[in-house]
Amino acid sequence: MDLDPQDRLTAGRREFGEFGGVNASVEISTTFTVLDADTLSAIFTGDVGPEKGGCYVYGRAFNPTVRHLGRLLASMEGCEAAYPCSSGMAAISSALLAICNSGDHIVASNTCYGGTHALLKSFLPKKSAITCTFVDITDLAAVRVALDQHPGRTKVLYTESVSNPTLRVADLQALADLAHGAGAQLLVDNTFTPLIITPRRFGADVVIHSLTKFVSGASDIIAGVVCGTAAFVNSLMVRRRCISVLLLAGARPTMDPRVASELALRLPHLALRVQEHGRRAAAFAARLEALGAPVTYPGLPSHPQAALLAAQSNPGYGCGGLLGLDLGTPARANAFMERLQNRHGFGFMAVSLGYFDTLMSLSAASTSSELSDGDMAASGIGRGYVRISVGITGSLEERWRQLEEAYSFVAQLNPAAAVPYRAVKVRRRPCGGVEHLMSWPSLGSFGGTEEDASAAVAGAEAGGDDGDSALAAAAALPKVPSTSSIAAAAVGAEDGSAAPGRPPTGPGAPEPSVEAPPAASAGVMYGRSDSSRAPTEAKNGSDGGAATGGVRHGSVTPQLPALQEAPPPLSQLALEAGGARRLQDKAPQEAYCRGGPTCCPSLQGAVPASPGGERPTKIRRTASSEVHYVLQGAKA
Repeated sequence: MDLDPQDRLTAGRREFGEFGGVNASVEISTTFTVLDADTLSAIFTGDVGPEKGGCYVYGRAFNPTVRHLGRLLASMEGCEAAYPCSSGMAAISSALLAICNSGDHIVASNTCYGGTHALLKSFLPKKSAITCTFVDITDLAAVRVALDQHPGRTKVLYTESVSNPTLRVADLQALADLAHGAGAQLLVDNTFTPLIITPRRFGADVVIHSLTKFVSGASDIIAGVVCGTAAFVNSLMVRRRCISVLLLAGARPTMDPRVASELALRLPHLALRVQEHGRRAAAFAARLEALGAPVTYPGLPSHPQAALLAAQSNPGYGCGGLLGLDLGTPARANAFMERLQNRHGFGFMAVSLGYFDTLMSLSAASTSSELSDGDMAASGIGRGYVRISVGITGSLEERWRQLEEAYSFVAQLNPAAAVPYRAVKVRRRPCGGVEHLMSWPSLGSFGGTEEDASAAVAGAEAGGDDGDSALAAAAALPKVPSTSSIAAAAVGAEDGSAAPGRPPTGPGAPEPSVEAPPAASAGVMYGRSDSSRAPTEAKNGSDGGAATGGVRHGSVTPQLPALQEAPPPLSQLALEAGGARRLQDKAPQEAYCRGGPTCCPSLQGAVPASPGGERPTKIRRTASSEVHYVLQGAKA
């Protein structure tokens, strides 16, 4: 136990391939033969098995490849044995059901993963009559009281070493002492801090991981593990006298041996990844704090349990790759994440963690959404709290510039943060209509100049309207009927010629006055004219703009690639308030128009208009001629 966890991994038993391969073989068999018929009965009575005689019987009980991964993970956690499962929740539920029976009680941290919270609060009480008391795990007096409330019945004290998503640090030694004094076992979910913390050193009885996260590192595998004593791990599988409910009911979730092999090959470089995740998270947290941001990171001196984490950590692995940022309201949090993803490519709005790219999520609306309002308040999870799993791609300084810009932008918004426009994605149909693909509220998601950002802030700060003032300030677009402006823009997108009321944009045409904000991919961004209330003026870009992520300013006529089934050009579309009129006498080709009878709604219907029937409009054509973005002022 005194060894570093990486040293324990290295010092562990090495498995070689069947024919001398440097990697362990993958055993995919579901059933195993024996040479002596009596061996089968001995396996089923528990007299022989993988540890006693090297005998296997069925893949659901144990598999050699899965067992190899289990030995590696047990070494990493300083435990005698480990059982890999098909998911983190499978590991948690298996461990709890192995310890608790109907009528037993659990004391658990009130700040934990939402799925765990739902299991403890709703599922187990209803299905198994196993009840749970939630408590602030950092309040040791409250933990002691909760453990004493059900003497003889409380079998488990459950906590996360660092809580999800609030990043509170559990005092594992003190919790182990309290649990053991009450006759309970301490179960610790160590998903957030692999290698960083070794819970077994401080008295934890069972250690659980979601291997999906840092151990996998690629968000391509769902898996979990239960680590503990050999007796406990074997109890998950023993068949004798039908006492292994999980095995006989088929509920114990088995890991695929191919998954086990992949995970085993990722363990040797886990330390390098954990260190880099932590290095970047610590740098971002310190710099955000210097900006006055309400950041939570257990490695910051300002964190209430920073000293405790330092005392419990193995040296050299950092303080973890997650940080939290409370932006006050969901609107500001969403604006922050959208700007980071859609403008900067900083990371992705997605749940999970430990991925090589940054993942961001609004905890109250995602992984902690199972909690009630009261539970969420007790857990300290704010409605605008963004959990950030810091990735390891890109240079640290470039990522910091992106993060700093997004935070500085959002910090200026008022809490209501009216969304200045709605992005509507539409696709031209070969039958002559337009299909609405999807739409979402956006606050600067399509990028823009600093002037755009400042104007949007000014409009949002004006507050109270439906987003028109922010859009007008950001783009100063004329109020024109949606259908006419879109039709005029479509003409320009098709041939680069001038629409009625719009200056020409072909070769030799004067530079339009509008400054089109850089788009996320190649295409055309339509903006305003300098003085008239005419339709729109075009900024054209070549398809080569995709390489730089922007639209090249100038008067370059875009080359529209040919579409499957040779659909009519956009300039042929007669866009009317009542619908999109087909100009070709043919039925929709169902192989292409997957929307069926409703595949050709009008663009007017796809883009909601204001009560007055008019909206400012912008269109951006992507590198594909069939997909367009129509941006209009809209309510948040």
